[in-house]
Amino acid sequence: MSLRLSTVILPVRRWHEGGRDQWLRAEQLGFHTAYTYDHLSWRTFRDGPWFGAVPTLTAAAAATERLRLGTLVTSPNFRHPVTLAKDLMTLDDISGGRITLGIGAGGNGFDATALGQEAWSPRERADRFAEFVPLLDRLLTEGSVSHEGTFYSAEEARNIPGCVQGPRLPFAVAATGPRGLRLAARHGQAWVTTGDPKLFESGTPEQSLEALRGQLERLDKAFVEIGRAPEPMEKILLTGFTPEANTVLESVDAFVDFAGRHRELGFTELVVHAPIPDSDFAADEAVFEKIATEALAQLDS
Repeated sequence: MSLRLSTVILPVRRWHEGGRDQWLRAEQLGFHTAYTYDHLSWRTFRDGPWFGAVPTLTAAAAATERLRLGTLVTSPNFRHPVTLAKDLMTLDDISGGRITLGIGAGGNGFDATALGQEAWSPRERADRFAEFVPLLDRLLTEGSVSHEGTFYSAEEARNIPGCVQGPRLPFAVAATGPRGLRLAARHGQAWVTTGDPKLFESGTPEQSLEALRGQLERLDKAFVEIGRAPEPMEKILLTGFTPEANTVLESVDAFVDFAGRHRELGFTELVVHAPIPDSDFAADEAVFEKIATEALAQLDS
């Protein structure tokens, strides 16, 4: 089974002070896709520079030629399907059909209250996500959409001429629970996970693999539950949140070992964070670039 290697570039650098160079370098290094986080601010970066995902991806689309681009992930926390669909259609056009939408239910981070609302309960987040994804699917595939929902509505919303990618740009759905996995099976062209968060600090690599195996099995079950034959679906692991987080980018050999074990599980794409000094994502830039250019070939040798 082939494996793709992608990266995620956090939007923490001014475009003309290293930001643009990061996206160009990702293309030069041969990454399949370069993603960015779609947050208003995030964790330990809250009080530092943090730029918007859609404008950043627009600039990256204009600066690059071959690199796929995307969010990892967008959520309903501060997005509405109607306006998001228009932005995505435009991004897909500017990039020449190189956009993937990573989408998830969101969480209780800073985004959850930035618009002045109370943070939604897990149940409400799941309910909103279950309405958000199908409506967004329609908005990106139909010329005019009207919908009156519990949380989101649209009145003759138009997205003409539609996406460059047909019938629409691909969705990479982040989910681990039953409802989210059914959404992934019904609407996704890819599925995204970070592993089991309960194992991040105290689990073992072996426990993490077992947890991921269980998630993959539940994804297969979700296809059965909705009565849809399992189709080839990209399975994406965003690294950095499993027990090996501190060692996976220490050397090419360490990464190859990690990648091989997860490819055997069925993952088709691994995403590594571009190094950010003095942060949770600090890593040796030279090793990172060597992994980008040598790891997959070494894995297949």
